[in-house]
Amino acid sequence: MSTAVVIEAPGEHRLTAHEPREPEAGEALVRVHAVGICGSDREVYQGNRPDGYVRYPLTPGHEWSGTVERVGAGVPESLVGRKVVGEGFRNCQVCDRCHAGETTLCTAGYEETGFTQPGAMATTLTLPARLLHVLPDDADLTAAALLEPAACIAAAALKADARPGERVAVVGTGTLGMFAVQFLRAGSPAELLVVGTRPDRAALSRDFGATDFRTIPHSRLRSSGGTPIQELPDDFDVVIETAGSASAARTAASLLRRGGRLVLTGIPAPGAEGLDPTDLVVRQLEVHTVFGAPPEAWAHAVRVFGAGLLNPSPLVTHELPLAEFPQAIELVGSGDPKVGKVLLRP
Repeated sequence: MSTAVVIEAPGEHRLTAHEPREPEAGEALVRVHAVGICGSDREVYQGNRPDGYVRYPLTPGHEWSGTVERVGAGVPESLVGRKVVGEGFRNCQVCDRCHAGETTLCTAGYEETGFTQPGAMATTLTLPARLLHVLPDDADLTAAALLEPAACIAAAALKADARPGERVAVVGTGTLGMFAVQFLRAGSPAELLVVGTRPDRAALSRDFGATDFRTIPHSRLRSSGGTPIQELPDDFDVVIETAGSASAARTAASLLRRGGRLVLTGIPAPGAEGLDPTDLVVRQLEVHTVFGAPPEAWAHAVRVFGAGLLNPSPLVTHELPLAEFPQAIELVGSGDPKVGKVLLRP
């Protein structure tokens, strides 16, 4: 039986029968293999997502993988049977930003799969075929369900423009941080430092290519196993920040040499410490930010994944059936360090 999760309103959900929507012209119908849950899905369920960035009732799910079953008019039949992932942002394709390839800055307004448009927590998903990225025939679809967050970090890696032999660092040890380690490692850095608050991530960071791992306590003061921010190095060429904590941006900037390049991907709560503009100007730091992933970043993530340079599998700790959506949401918000990426299997 085809099923779907529907969030009727914050805190209210139901598992309902799902009727696949036949693809119209330019669309494809995908049978969903797996769908990931992240903090933004929890925000949708709890009602904490900002106005304009969610529309109820809603089938969530923006991190997914699957196989094309049917296509609409104007879509190549050769897509049928192919393993795919798909972009979430539903851009207009005609504004100046879209023409420049900056589709996450589309001036027509925000629309995204799983937030304002039906998502992948269902047996099937119908969406514009132009958003699909085809995977190799032998791709692991379970691992590929994590390519959406990987694409966001691919965007960060492209903006960081790390060159072989440079000294690079990552701040944050969650899913995004572990992807950042892998993307930076693929560029053959001279050093790759990971900084975070979780000592349990040291081994995985090194498995992914880190050459050094430092922990700092949440308070940024010395605690058991912690390193005060003053003792961290300050001569890195590139730093990608993924933590999204109140002090993460400043911690990341403190690691850079004069003229270094910083990419911020985390979204902290209001009231976070800002970067010091005097410090930015005097040290001539280059600062970039990422929100979502444009097509170029998606293509980069799929290419690196297909080449075997990106391994999402160790990040997956739980796979649950779609009916256990509430348990999955609780796992994501539990704060348990043993909980990594949680997937639902329709």
